[in-house]
Amino acid sequence: MIGIIGILMIFVMVFGGYLAAGGKLGIILKALPFELMMIGGAAIGAFLISNDMSAVKHTGKAIGKVFKGPKWKPEDYPDLLCLLFELIRLARSNPVAIEEHIEAPAESAIFGKYPKILSDKEAIALICDTLRSASMNYDDPHQVEEVLEKRMDANMHHAMHSSHALQTMADGLPALGIVAAVLGVIKTMASIDQPPEILGKMIGGALVGTFLGVFLSYGLVGPFAGKVKAVVEEDGHFYQLIREVLVANLHNHATNICIEVGRQNTPSHCRPSFGDLEEALKSVKQDAA
Repeated sequence: MIGIIGILMIFVMVFGGYLAAGGKLGIILKALPFELMMIGGAAIGAFLISNDMSAVKHTGKAIGKVFKGPKWKPEDYPDLLCLLFELIRLARSNPVAIEEHIEAPAESAIFGKYPKILSDKEAIALICDTLRSASMNYDDPHQVEEVLEKRMDANMHHAMHSSHALQTMADGLPALGIVAAVLGVIKTMASIDQPPEILGKMIGGALVGTFLGVFLSYGLVGPFAGKVKAVVEEDGHFYQLIREVLVANLHNHATNICIEVGRQNTPSHCRPSFGDLEEALKSVKQDAA
């Protein structure tokens, strides 16, 4: 919703200010379709040249994040901590019993309590792979942490590609606007014998190209790239929490301490209070009893 409000504010403030200053939309509206075809078409063409089809599809999906916001909401973090608590406690009390849960999470009663987390392949893979490694005696905390760090860096790099692609497009739009404006000037010079009022409209139409390129770059595409980057980074905290808790587990800290490490590493605006998390964990313990 806030993204839609921001877009509406951009258009209202820019064009409302122009009209309030005595400007006329007629010349802009007349030139807009042709300038948009040149600038927008060239920008999309350049985008297709510099990205493969999978990146194009990924960017199309990422644009939805501007309006949807982060995938992981504040209420998802306590669920993740409760899930990790159950898994760690079971792994320590019955190492054999944990295998059926990490080998077939879709059929696990523990994972089944948290359907949103279960539907995320990367979160499940991080949890199961790390717990499986521990069961195979690959439990050096420093080595596991390094492996998880590299894995998450690779995932973050991939997730950031959409933001980088959009930002590259934003950087090129002002130059494409100048190209369109130069073409408009060429057209105007070919009609230099026309009366001043006609030449004025033609020059004004040419300048719409410069305006449109800058407006699209700094008013829309650039902010879209920034928002996608912010959302990707925000969602990245969810996976970092998984790493922190499971590495703490490999250090053989008490289960409650492992969960507290995760709680402390949760972003402040999503972090559950100590009391709220304790209540959630008590419910988990009662269900297991």
